[in-house]
Amino acid sequence: MHDRLLVLNKDSDTMSVIDAETGDTETVVETEFNPHEIAVTPNGTKAYVTCSLGETLLAFDTETWERTAELTHEGFDFPHGLAIRERAGELWLASTGSSRVYVIDVETDEILTDFPTHQAKSHMVALTPDEGRAFVANIGSGNVTAIDCEERRILADPEVGEEPEGIEVHPEAGLLVANQEDGMLSVLDPDTFEKTGRALLGETPIRVVSSPDGRHVLVPNRESNDVSLIDTRHRRDGERQPWEIARIPVGIWPGGTVFDPDGECAFVANNKTNDVSVIDCETWTETERYGTELHPDGIAYLER
Repeated sequence: MHDRLLVLNKDSDTMSVIDAETGDTETVVETEFNPHEIAVTPNGTKAYVTCSLGETLLAFDTETWERTAELTHEGFDFPHGLAIRERAGELWLASTGSSRVYVIDVETDEILTDFPTHQAKSHMVALTPDEGRAFVANIGSGNVTAIDCEERRILADPEVGEEPEGIEVHPEAGLLVANQEDGMLSVLDPDTFEKTGRALLGETPIRVVSSPDGRHVLVPNRESNDVSLIDTRHRRDGERQPWEIARIPVGIWPGGTVFDPDGECAFVANNKTNDVSVIDCETWTETERYGTELHPDGIAYLER
């Protein structure tokens, strides 16, 4: 049995389950209104989907594709970014309109707690490799919120660039943040929150996704219709600094991006051409595209 790509189609209110090797759509699963982001549990048995305009979080069984949970809350106002804190059995969710963070038990699908970031448009969530801290990108505040995961306590709100969205904590390169409005990658120390570097990206960068070996990072640029390839071990002026080394043309409005577990290829959902670009990670070129439904964006990889 081949691995699967799980692709959220915003304007079809569906999730496409696609054979990762052949590109064939195996099934199409109905969601609620406007599905945006998806996270799969480490054991691969459950997929969570935020339906942003439907103000709902859904859980699906990845064998049957039956809906196993449907969570709503008075504070769900454009629920969006997701991150799974494996060691604690928790799902972390950022609700953009209410600028609140929700912590959910992945066993029971119950909301354990929620709290405000006190910033504007808290959109995406990333965890440190040890899962001790969470970072939330605040589009409207030009900063990120650092949170102690155990204590549920806000530690700092370091400034980054204009309209930060894509965010990831790289184990070697640090906290990487893609700023939509200024087209820059901000690099911060995740322990001290100090800025350690910047790098130029394309137009309207919206995600930050590391390769399995950590050597490269892909950043899809929504309005330049390409993906920035970042070398995390690049040396500039004698110092190691993440740096853009190429831009890979893909479809129109690239968004959700994911690598396969071996790092041999990456997949990029193109919002306006209704397809997924397949990128060869040896040549760093687009090799083919898989068709989807309308406005594909959030994407996850499911191993079988």
